[in-house]
Amino acid sequence: MNRGGGLGGRAAVVGIGATEFSKDSGRSELALAAEAVRAALDDAGLSPADVDGLVTFTMDTSPEIAVARATGIGELSFFSRIHYGGGAACATVQQAAPAVAAGVAEVVVCYRAFNERSGRRFGSGVRQREPSAEGAALGWNMPFGLLTPASWAAMTARRYLSVHGLTPEAFGPVAVTGRRHAARNPAAYFYRRPITLADHAASRWIAEPLRLLDCCQETDGGQALVVTSLERARELPHPPAVIVAAAQGAGRSQEQMTGFHRADLTGLPETAVVARQLWRASGLAPGDIDVGIVYDHFTPYVLMQLEEYGFCGRGEASDFVAADALPLNTHGGQLGEAYLHGMNGVAEAVRQIRGTSVNQVPGAARALVTAGTGVPTSGLILGADG
Repeated sequence: MNRGGGLGGRAAVVGIGATEFSKDSGRSELALAAEAVRAALDDAGLSPADVDGLVTFTMDTSPEIAVARATGIGELSFFSRIHYGGGAACATVQQAAPAVAAGVAEVVVCYRAFNERSGRRFGSGVRQREPSAEGAALGWNMPFGLLTPASWAAMTARRYLSVHGLTPEAFGPVAVTGRRHAARNPAAYFYRRPITLADHAASRWIAEPLRLLDCCQETDGGQALVVTSLERARELPHPPAVIVAAAQGAGRSQEQMTGFHRADLTGLPETAVVARQLWRASGLAPGDIDVGIVYDHFTPYVLMQLEEYGFCGRGEASDFVAADALPLNTHGGQLGEAYLHGMNGVAEAVRQIRGTSVNQVPGAARALVTAGTGVPTSGLILGADG
């Protein structure tokens, strides 16, 4: 069965647009979404009249029809939403690509916008939930103080360190790498503010073994991506970022960040599901990837993703990152640029394929992009045309 593929390079990302990344946007989430969508269409050389499809996150507060009204988009023939927070990032493109390839829509815009710093801060933890099956799963862990994403990730991180005989300093290379790239990126919140391994080790504990510099920042902003057919993409201003492969995945006994009952807490089974599909559908292997845009909500999950994708052996990812064996999160990631639920990572992969990144990898022709982990997740391989 050909899962995760079937696209055959028939669709491409042709436009990227974002708002500023800030801690207090001063405007509504709908205004942010509309600004990002308009910017992406301008980048693509298209107009709102060209758009007939929209895809976003279930967590987004700006419905597709509201964004269509706010941007002047007319009739829609396709609209879709993806669940599971940051795990949805690459899946928005996965939804758009087959719709375009099948002729269900001609131009689809994927977007995500929120005031995650000045408004609802995910880092503040679980405050109130409507009765649901997801809430019941969280209820088994909350009485023990596991109320925040950092506390949930800390459980897995502690096990990872224990099994592989590592210390929390193993997470440092991920943080330093992201901030090094952010320091050269004018769009990044941490522009001109690199850190050292000593800075990482000295940062305060958030939930042991996670320190402050192991945790992504909180951001207000929006990001949008424009997807259309490869045939049409070749007529537009920028070189297309061809969607070589796209996949979603959930592991056995999957929960949202709290699957502590699974047999092995040192890996990410949902990532393995996506990785198998991407490699099979694309015919590529880790050595064929020129740049990795790896979802960095928490540094240990970056290490585990690299291992699940086969870039290195189990427990070896910290040394792999420290050696700069793969150009990683060249925009600065969510640790350094902005926390946009991974959508800004897709945009950076597009820039790498175009050759326009501020931290450009020479000759980059294939980029791997991953989405949020610890939850059902998704992934993309974008490539140059031809």
